[in-house]
Amino acid sequence: MELAIDRDRLVELAIRFVSVPSFTGSEEALAHVVRDVLDDLGLQTQWQQVEDGRANVLATLRGDGGGPTLMFNGHLDTSYSGREPWLQGVPGFQPQGFERDGRIYGLGISNMKGALACYVEAVSALREAGVRLRGDVMIAAVAGEIEKTQQGDAQGAEFRGYAAGSRYLVTHGGVADMCILGEPTENKLVLAHFGSLWLRLSTSGPFIHTAFSEGKRDANSIVKMSGVLDAVLHWLPVWEEEMSYDGVRGLANIGAVSGGFGWRVSRTPHRTDLFVDLRVPPDVDMAAARRRALEFARQLGDVEAEVYVTAPGARIDASHPLIAAVDEAHAEVFGAAPDRDVTRWFSDASVLTRYGIQTVNYGTSSGLPDAELGENLAVDGLVRTAEVYARAAATVCGVA
Repeated sequence: MELAIDRDRLVELAIRFVSVPSFTGSEEALAHVVRDVLDDLGLQTQWQQVEDGRANVLATLRGDGGGPTLMFNGHLDTSYSGREPWLQGVPGFQPQGFERDGRIYGLGISNMKGALACYVEAVSALREAGVRLRGDVMIAAVAGEIEKTQQGDAQGAEFRGYAAGSRYLVTHGGVADMCILGEPTENKLVLAHFGSLWLRLSTSGPFIHTAFSEGKRDANSIVKMSGVLDAVLHWLPVWEEEMSYDGVRGLANIGAVSGGFGWRVSRTPHRTDLFVDLRVPPDVDMAAARRRALEFARQLGDVEAEVYVTAPGARIDASHPLIAAVDEAHAEVFGAAPDRDVTRWFSDASVLTRYGIQTVNYGTSSGLPDAELGENLAVDGLVRTAEVYARAAATVCGVA
């Protein structure tokens, strides 16, 4: 099958997407742009208003019938806004895309607006090559995938991530037989990824003026938390060993600590919180992981514990036809079979697989951010990934 990926068109579209700010909770402006692009392509588009200021776009290239439906799924939201003080001056963390020396820079280009542009170009290439498919191809551009959640005083749409858009998608008609999710995987086939369990541990103490705290230091909630922290650090390797999967060791992180008031340190803090991110493999039920985490917390004594995120992992069987299709397409484009991987980051495959949509994560280079450049990826990788998507779609949907 002869396919021509239009490099310049793909780069222009990727930069256009990057240059529309779409921080979690404010994705609607980019959703409008994506809908316009898909309308111009002649696809049947569906607008899903997830909530005020947030929307999904679902577009369908209708097949002739008799084949399975393939979804391409990508999130609109970015990990940052670009306004964070510590990201100022870092080009890859700003919502202004540009190309330089064969690479595209800008907030969201690798995670994952580059993939969204690849989906559009893949469909364009199939149509321009005159390829008619039996099954439908869907492009789903969704809000709210980034790993974040409402907690404490952090309330509102900007904190509603963890597959918020894809949960809305699958309950409002966005279902398919299978899905390619173009998260940045370095063009490896990710057959499984871990889920997340977030745990809050809290200590309490008297709220009194420093002048009256003599002899009460051990009751200070921050001091009490120091012992809890030691116990957590001792336990985390146990969790990581127990939660290993397919030769990949489990993972855990102490993500935040909060206690007292910096503007009034003349008071002992009434409460101190420690927040722990526990990664859960896809073969462990979240209820079982929750019990295990809370069993540990109960051993800590006078400590309050709360599990406030339970986002399951996902996996796809290596024998699924979608895996063979991507394997074959990758080999045709890159000249060798792709590597396979298990990752410990979360993706919307978590929700999709629970609706029977067998999903593989496969995308171009992560362009892993560094202190000087931020998000970036190679144009050549983007072009070749778009061709892989087009070829895989033709294989799994069937050519009429």
